[in-house]
Amino acid sequence: MQTTNFFQCDKMGIGNYINSIIAGNCVSVMKNFDDNVIDLTVTSPPYDDLRNYNGYVFPFKEIAGELYRITKQGGVVVWVVADATIDATETGTSFRQALFFKDIGFNLHDTMIFRKRNPIPQIYRKRYNNEFEYMFVLSKGTVKTHNPIRVDCLHAGLELNGTTYKNYSKNEQVREKPANPVKDRKIKGNVWEYVVGKKQEDQEAKGHPAPFPCELARDHILSWTNKGDVVLDPMCGSGTTPRVACELNRQYIGIDISSGYCEMSRQRVKMIEMQPTLAIEFE
Repeated sequence: MQTTNFFQCDKMGIGNYINSIIAGNCVSVMKNFDDNVIDLTVTSPPYDDLRNYNGYVFPFKEIAGELYRITKQGGVVVWVVADATIDATETGTSFRQALFFKDIGFNLHDTMIFRKRNPIPQIYRKRYNNEFEYMFVLSKGTVKTHNPIRVDCLHAGLELNGTTYKNYSKNEQVREKPANPVKDRKIKGNVWEYVVGKKQEDQEAKGHPAPFPCELARDHILSWTNKGDVVLDPMCGSGTTPRVACELNRQYIGIDISSGYCEMSRQRVKMIEMQPTLAIEFE
């Protein structure tokens, strides 16, 4: 594994950055990449100052612009974000960011929900406890790769006499040929639930204030890439995205402005490299 400490200033595509954790300003680092080289980005920015990131600046528009330039046609960016509540109102930053991504050319392919099974209790301020974050799935053109995760059907094997459903692409409301019996498996919905910070693989990141679960990164990487594809996290923090990408036989690039977090990321990836390769196959 390469362990580049600081980015090079001359443009070198991504060859010298593949399978590396780079300490530096992510905008400056990404400017060294050629156009259309990244298959998938999975990242969570330091939104609305909800965590202390030691005063580091977050130039959202510049980051978004570079992500669009370096993403391959058909590639995907997964942007995990939420809003702070300030002066009795949510900021709406997440929506503004999603709309900006659309303005610069991305498709808003899906608005997904990351629901936390163990949310942190909050002080009661006449609102319900927040349990989720948004996962905006942004694509550069039509998505080229989708390996859908499937789950068990609630009524598997049930014999049906008839059924109705809503088809949002047409005005029809009746399915002429319902599945009979109901299939055993179906494509998973777009609300994904995870326990946060409890699994052993997530405990590796306990030195970071806001890591997302390895399982979240794993599900997105499996969904939107194939083996050998390039997965980026430009604000990789504790290194969850590169760790999981390495585990799943994808190439990875991690960037973070904190040299301390970069070292944490390298150690997590190194642990995976020392283990037998994880084989995951789709049905």
